[in-house]
Amino acid sequence: MRALISVYDKTGLEPFARGLAELGFELVASGGTAAALVNDGLTVTPVETVTGFPEVLGGRVKTLHPRIHAGILVRHDVPEDVAQLHEHAIRPFDLVCVNLYPFEAAAELPGAEDQDALEMIDIGGPAMLRAAAKNHPHVLPVCRPQDYELVLRELREGGGAVPDEVRRQLAGIAFSRTAAYESSIARWFQRGEPFPETFVPAFRRVHELSYGENPHQRAAYYEERGARTHLLSFVEQLGGKPLSFNNLNDLSAARLLVRELGGPACVIVKHANPCGVGVAESVEEAYALALAADPVSAYGGVVVLNRPISGELGEAIAQQFVEVLFAPGYTEPALEALQRKAGTRILGHSERRAPDDVERDYRRVLGGLLVQEGDPVVTSREGMEVVCGEVPEERWDEVLFAWRVAKHVTSNAIVLARGGQTLGIGAGQMSRVDAARIAVEKARELGHSLDGAVLASDAFFPFADGPQLALDAGVALLVQPGGSKRDDEVMEAVTAAGAAMVFTHRRHFRH
Repeated sequence: MRALISVYDKTGLEPFARGLAELGFELVASGGTAAALVNDGLTVTPVETVTGFPEVLGGRVKTLHPRIHAGILVRHDVPEDVAQLHEHAIRPFDLVCVNLYPFEAAAELPGAEDQDALEMIDIGGPAMLRAAAKNHPHVLPVCRPQDYELVLRELREGGGAVPDEVRRQLAGIAFSRTAAYESSIARWFQRGEPFPETFVPAFRRVHELSYGENPHQRAAYYEERGARTHLLSFVEQLGGKPLSFNNLNDLSAARLLVRELGGPACVIVKHANPCGVGVAESVEEAYALALAADPVSAYGGVVVLNRPISGELGEAIAQQFVEVLFAPGYTEPALEALQRKAGTRILGHSERRAPDDVERDYRRVLGGLLVQEGDPVVTSREGMEVVCGEVPEERWDEVLFAWRVAKHVTSNAIVLARGGQTLGIGAGQMSRVDAARIAVEKARELGHSLDGAVLASDAFFPFADGPQLALDAGVALLVQPGGSKRDDEVMEAVTAAGAAMVFTHRRHFRH
C-alpha cells in the first residue's frame, strides 16, 4: 500500500504517518512534508524520486505530474487503466493526505500585499485532493487532521479495507474543502464588487443545535468563512441547556441592536423583536429599565447586556425566567446566582473585533437567495431634518435612541420611548396605524405615561391617523423617514398638537 502526503498544517501528522507506516504503507511526500517526516524518524520516498523531476519555480510545480495523478486516478476494476499503469511503470496510491495553503489567513493579514495572497493560492493540493475524492472507491482522500484517527481505526479494523460509506464521507469532506477554498479565492478577487455575477459564499458548521425553529426540525449553526466575526466567535457557554435555532435567531437580533446603543445598555428580545430596551448610567439601571418596559413579554426572553454583570445584577436576573443571557463578563457571585437556574443558557464573550460594516444580508427564498447590503449602523443625526416644532438639544439622544430601536423591529414598526427606555412597541403589523395602536395600548397596559414621549416609525406614515393616536396619548416628538404624499396632513396634525417631528429621509424596513 502507498500513501501520498503533502500538508501545510502538520498538526497530528507524525502519529498519523507513523500509524500508516505500521500498517505497511510506503510514505511518499513532497518538500517540507518529507523533511518533517524524516526529522520524525520515518522513512519517506520524496515526490521527485517518483516523478524523476525536481521541484521547480520555487515549489510552484512539484506534484503536477502524470506519475502522481495517474497513480491517484487509476481504476483498479478497469483493465485498461491497470494495463496502462504497468506499461508506464507507474505505481498506484491507496491514500492521499493533503491540506491546503492557508489562503484566507494570508489574504486577511493586515498590510498583506496582493502578491503575498497570490502565492498562497494552492494549485497542486486541490488537484490531488479532488483526484483522490473523485476516485474514492480506490483511494482514501484525507484533508483534515481531525479525520486521522478515524482513518487509522478503519484501516486497522478492516485489515486495510475501508467501508464505502466512510470513503464517500471523506470524499464529501474533500470536495467541500476545495469548494470553500475556491470560493474564498473568488471572493478575494471580487472584493469591492457588491454583487458579482456568480456569488459563492461558504460556511463552516460551528454547532449542531438542540432543535430547529420547532422541536421536530433538526438544525445547525454555521459561520460564514472569511467573516471578521460571527455570532458565536469568542463566546463561551457557562451554564444552561444546549442552544436552539430560536435562541440564536433572537440572540442575533439583540446583539445587532445593542451594538448601536451608546453607554451601558440592555436589550431583551422575544421572537426576534425587542420587547424592552434600556440605556442608563449603569448596566444595572439599564436592565431595570429594559425589564420594566414590558415585563410580561420579557418572560422567557433573550437578554443581552454590553457591560459585565455584577453579583447584584446576577441576583436580579436570576429572579426572572431568561432563556439566554449574554454579556462580556460575569463576577463569581453573579455566576453562582445565575447557575442556580439550570435552564438559563449563560453566554460570556470576549470578542473585541468590530463586525464587518459591509457584511451582506441573506434571505432564503424558494429556490434562491436574496442578497443585499447590510443596513448600516445609525451613528448620528446627520441628514435628519426638523420639519415641525422644535427639538431641544437635550432630547436628541432620545430621538436617536427611539430611531435605532425602530430599525431593529419587524415592519411595520412603531416604537414609543422616553429617557432611554422603550415604553411600547408595535411590531410586524400589516398596517402602520395598527402598529401605532398596539404600541400605545401596550404602554397604557403597563402603566407607562406617554406625556412627552418620542415615537419612531421605521417608514413614513401614509395617513395622519397613526400619528394622531400617539399625539392624543401625549406623544410630543415624532421621528420618521417622511416622503408620503400626505406628509402635509401629518405635519398639520403634529403642529396642531404643539408637538415636533423629525424627518430622517431614510427608511429602515426589516422583514
